Amino acid sequence: MTTSTRTRLAALACAAGLTITLSACGQAPWAGLEASPSATPKTKATITAIENDLATGSTRHQITAGDAALTVDYSSSLNMGEWTAAANKPVSLSLSATLGTDDGQDVFLSKMTVITAVTGPTGALEPPAPFVDQTTMAPGYLMKAPYSYGQTYVLSALDPTATSVTLSFTYELLIQTTPTSASFAKQTASDQITVAIVP
Repeated sequence: MTTSTRTRLAALACAAGLTITLSACGQAPWAGLEASPSATPKTKATITAIENDLATGSTRHQITAGDAALTVDYSSSLNMGEWTAAANKPVSLSLSATLGTDDGQDVFLSKMTVITAVTGPTGALEPPAPFVDQTTMAPGYLMKAPYSYGQTYVLSALDPTATSVTLSFTYELLIQTTPTSASFAKQTASDQITVAIVP
């Protein structure tokens, strides 16, 4: 075999080896791959905070009725964690008044009404009957500071799906026109508190 023949055969062998090597490599590892879709973030459940005026066990409200400034303290002897729909839920209040123009007149409460609105996940639920404290003595309960009117309203069992209650209070006052007068001016004050119901 001549030298030139040997040279041609060596060149062919190298070319064949190079072809085999390139064939073995195939496609690049990233070729032909599609980008995987990014994971869709899951929507977190929305937590709706329920107002609770008695979250700390009590609250104080300042309201007015004409010339009278009222201070109302609301509280419950039942722990808020036990305010379930089935429980008897007491709400106590203490109400007193002062007068802006105080010549010594007295202030009396003639009537107190509580209307309860019950709310569930989808809206209003059946409420209990209104609570009314109508005085039987004239002219009413003396509530000018340092005296006060006290009452406890017990909210009985509610719809099991209840999530909160709103108690609307109406206070009807009689204010003496003069310190010695048997004539009275009538004033009405309204207030409300919302309390969460434990599931």
